[in-house]
Amino acid sequence: MPTVVRAWLRDAAEALALRGIPSALLDAEIILGHTLRQSRTWLHAHGEDPIEPRKLEIADARLDLRKDRVPVAYIIGHKEFYGRLFHVNPSVLIPRPESEEIIEQLKKCVTATDSTLLDVGTGSGCLGITAKLEFPHLRVTLADISPHALTVARGNADDLSADVTLIHSYLLEHIVERFGIIIANLPYVDTAWERSPETNHEPAEALFAKDAGMSLIKKLISEAPGSLTASGRLLIEADPEQHDALCELASLHHFSVVTRSHYIIVFQIA
Repeated sequence: MPTVVRAWLRDAAEALALRGIPSALLDAEIILGHTLRQSRTWLHAHGEDPIEPRKLEIADARLDLRKDRVPVAYIIGHKEFYGRLFHVNPSVLIPRPESEEIIEQLKKCVTATDSTLLDVGTGSGCLGITAKLEFPHLRVTLADISPHALTVARGNADDLSADVTLIHSYLLEHIVERFGIIIANLPYVDTAWERSPETNHEPAEALFAKDAGMSLIKKLISEAPGSLTASGRLLIEADPEQHDALCELASLHHFSVVTRSHYIIVFQIA
């Protein structure tokens, strides 16, 4: 007897729940929907439809990955960020909802006179590409130390028709011009922190940093004045518990704090 949609979803959700995955049913729906190229609404409306054997085999293989706590975004190959789909793979960090706050803060500070923006540690390119699409007048550069990440970012830029420049650089090492705005979501997780098993499948170099997670951000703050124009702004993402230490350091490098909001700090050259 063929397996029908409703039965597969039920069994898959139960299997994921047994692995301690709180979003078990949602994940099962996303996996099967992606496999069948159908929406979650379609799945619920066609619960008694049989799943063809080849599709069933693919869905089961993807379910096995999720049981092993591989993130859904890696399984289906994309993640939504600020209303757009970005391709992701294990060479880049999966975009997080909290990072969208950088775009919200940009909307408060970008003016018609701003002309250049640099996204440091771009990864999938979700921040820099979104900035370009939201502010078309900006000339946007994406920088990352990982050639594999830059390949993903280039693919996303092409798919979303974002005219951006990509540079292979460790932080600001190969940046030769000055920018009006620098944005950065650098690694800021301390290896001692409690975290979900899914992060074991993400690139460690995109997640973890020394000095309680702050080493790379501190290095960027100390170097950024040399890559910013007069009154240039630096927007960084960091854990709220790190904000006080980062603001104190930034004051030593002639930055003033414009805004502290959730995970984001906006600095400006004083």
